[in-house]
Formats: sequence, C-alpha cells, structure tokens
Amino acid sequence: MNVTVTPHPLRGTVQSVVSSKSHAHRLLICAALADRPTVLQGVDPSADLLATVRCLRALGADIAWEGAGLSVTPLSSPCKNALLDCGESGSTLRFLLPVAAALGADCAFTGQGKLKDRPLSPLREAMEDHGCVLSAPGQFPLTCSGALKPGAYTLAGNVSSQFFTGLLLALPQLPGDSRLLVGGPLESRPYVDMTLETLALFGIRVDPLENGYFIPGGQRFRSPGTAAAEGDWSGAAFFLAAGALPSAAVTCAPLRPDSRQGDRAVAPLLAALGARVTDKENAVSVQPGPLRGIVIDLSDIPDLAPILAAAAAFARGETVLRPIARLRLKESDRVAAILALLHSLGVEARAAEDQLIIRGRGGVSGGTVDSFHDHRIVMAAAIAATAADGPVTILGAEAADKSYPGFFGQFRALGGLAKED
Repeated sequence: MNVTVTPHPLRGTVQSVVSSKSHAHRLLICAALADRPTVLQGVDPSADLLATVRCLRALGADIAWEGAGLSVTPLSSPCKNALLDCGESGSTLRFLLPVAAALGADCAFTGQGKLKDRPLSPLREAMEDHGCVLSAPGQFPLTCSGALKPGAYTLAGNVSSQFFTGLLLALPQLPGDSRLLVGGPLESRPYVDMTLETLALFGIRVDPLENGYFIPGGQRFRSPGTAAAEGDWSGAAFFLAAGALPSAAVTCAPLRPDSRQGDRAVAPLLAALGARVTDKENAVSVQPGPLRGIVIDLSDIPDLAPILAAAAAFARGETVLRPIARLRLKESDRVAAILALLHSLGVEARAAEDQLIIRGRGGVSGGTVDSFHDHRIVMAAAIAATAADGPVTILGAEAADKSYPGFFGQFRALGGLAKED
C-alpha cells in the first residue's frame, strides 16, 4: 500500500495513544509463565505483539482477546517441538529464545523479512555455553534443543538490551542461582529497567550487582490478577513531533511521566529543539517554536532516530544524532533509510563516523519516500509531509502496522490528509 500525504498541519488530541508494545511483550510473557490467569488491559494488536501471542500459544498458553485486552491462561508445561513464528519481531525472537530454552521446550523459531539476518550474538554463544544447542545462524528455522542451565552469564553492554531482557525473563525459572554480568556501559538501559519493573510486578526478585544482576533460581511468576499496558511514548513521539511543526498543536494521552520507557525523552528533546512542550495529568502537549539544531545522544533511545531526524529537517542549523551503529541492524538499515528519507524531501544530510548530521533548512519539499518496509520510516515520513512544500508519497506504508496499526486513523482524526493509492 502506498499513501500520499497532502500538507496540512495536525491539530487536536490523541485521546488513546497506542499501547507500548515493549511493555506489552513483557507483560504477556510474564503472564504466560505465571501461576494463574492474568487479564492484561489496554493491549493493542500490533503485528509484533500478535507474533508474541502466536508464539506463546504455540508453547501452550491459552490467550484470548477480551475487548481492549487479553486473558492469559499460563502454560502448565511447554509443548515440545513447537514451531514459533516470530513474524518480523526481533523482540519476540530475542525474548522467547532463552525463555523456551529455560522451559526445555526443544522448539524451532521462524520469521519473515530481515529477522533471520538480525544478530543473535552474543546471546547465542551465552546459551550454547549453558546447555543449549542452536542450529546454524542466519537461517530459519532456528532450532533450539537442550535445557538452559544456571550460572554466570556475561554480555557486552553495547549490544541489544533485548538479550538482557530475554535472559532476565528466563533465568529465574532455573533450579540454581545465576549472575548476569554487563561488560561495559549498558546501552538502552531504560528497556532493561522496564523488564525489571515488570518482573517485580509478577513477584520475581532480581538483585542489582555493581556490574549486573543476581537472579535467584527456583522462582515462580505470580500473577497480579490484572495489569495494564502503558501508553507508548515511542508511538506518541511521532504525533508530539508533529505538534512542533508550523501551525500545528498536538496533545497525546495517556503517557506516564515516570515511565521506564526511554523514549519519553522525546518531550525534553523537542523542547531542546525549540518547541513549546507542556505536560499535565499524564498528557503532553507540543506547539511550534523557532526550531534550532542540537546534538542528540541516541544511546538509550535508538528508536527515536527517524522522527527526531524528520523534526531536525525543520530546524535551522545543524543537528547531530549519535551513536548510530545500532540503527543499521533494525527492520531496515535505518541510517541508509533515514538518509534516503531526508534526501527525497530535499534535506541535506550525511553519515560520518558514528553520527548522522542533518543540515536543517526550516522545511522540506514534497517527493516520494521509500519506506524500506520500516514502520518508523513510514510514520516519520507522514509527519514530515504535514508541513512539506508539496505532497509526499510513501511507498509501502502498510509497514506502520508493525507497531501502530491505528496510526493513519489517528493521523486523519487530527486533520491529516492521507490517501491510499
């Protein structure tokens, strides 16, 4: 599906921001491992989240949609030799691979798109050192046999935080104690903090160490009965950024100001760019101001790169986004995809060393943007198009469904002019 956006400012309130898929993934997995059923409220059926539901069902959990939420009956014993289809969800694969190994499920994983090419090292090696046998990398199906063993695990801190989350979800179930040690600074720490908060909700104890975590073995996940997925700061970031563009004004709710989501940094970053940002009672509002180039540290917020790059195009002067190495390992090579997006809209930008340099000129032209089948590129392009000099056509716009299936509906509700071709 291609979508053509005719320039028109977005104004109004997003009354129900899409639920955080990062939070919902974690809630779902904990609920599937718990001692009794759990009702999860406010969960939106994005493609990535549906992949986790599908895989947990394959392992033996009973999951049913009930209105705006899910009823999860935990698996009593894992289904052996199950095939887990992760779709294009890196979170699903990286979380459930160690969880399935801890359960001794002897299962296989498959997926679509670029998922088979996304790295699993050093998680793979850590699991193989602790009792698991995995099939060759870079191809599906990926088989996993043997049972994960407790012990000392060490992962570099500058690889995916999803590896840490997968092990933190798995290790409490093992019969002995484990240590999960971090080599060097831990990037994307807020996502690990979210995991720890969710584990605590389900009664799991994880003790901090100076360089990692101590995880007592033999623990049982205890259901809180009900739990609610947070509003998604990552999804809201696109609409909040739209509020910073000429003649716009956007409010998003509900958004927890004390959320563990790293992407809540979008609000102070938009303010640093020069937008007028206010927050009150779990709602954030953004209005335009004179935007100026700044330096942005992406270490904990790599998923904000596409929309911050789009916003920077409307600033005057140079904006620098860094580091960018991990952006090349997302649903697309996001460095190349962001550069292509900006160049298609007449914006000067380049990658140099480990940074993306954008020379904002206060606006963008119309044009045609290739989404590279990346949901965040689609949404960033649509937001930039609201204040472009002419229409913008986005190729492969259906990719937005991966994380935000209602994006274009809410876009239109705010006055956006988007026509499917």
